Amino acid sequence: MAQISAATGRRKTAIARVTLKDGSGKIVINGSALEDYFTHVTLQNNVVIPLQVASATQKYDVTAKVTGGGLVGQVGAIKHAMARALLASDDQLRKPLRDAGLLTRDPRMKERKKPGQPGARARFQFSKR
Repeated sequence: MAQISAATGRRKTAIARVTLKDGSGKIVINGSALEDYFTHVTLQNNVVIPLQVASATQKYDVTAKVTGGGLVGQVGAIKHAMARALLASDDQLRKPLRDAGLLTRDPRMKERKKPGQPGARARFQFSKR
């Protein structure tokens, strides 16, 4: 019987749903292999950080569905969801995942545009005359 745990992670406007199953370490994102979805090596390395912290890189097969945001936001959402799913499968991982900062949701979002201004913080140019 394969152990299954699932979790949701968020970063900026990206939302990721991750499922962990006992397996050989295969990672599938939106139906594509990790290397095909994230072609940059830095992004690929960032995705597997929760598995490395938990010493489980070859223990679980990871399936992720991610929507919204850009590539970096999607990587952050997948990392957050994967850490939460690992925590659901083994409560002993709370301290190492917390120490690595993987369980904290990054609250930084784009600031909204304000009315009567061209942007969130920008003001229209002042003309004295």
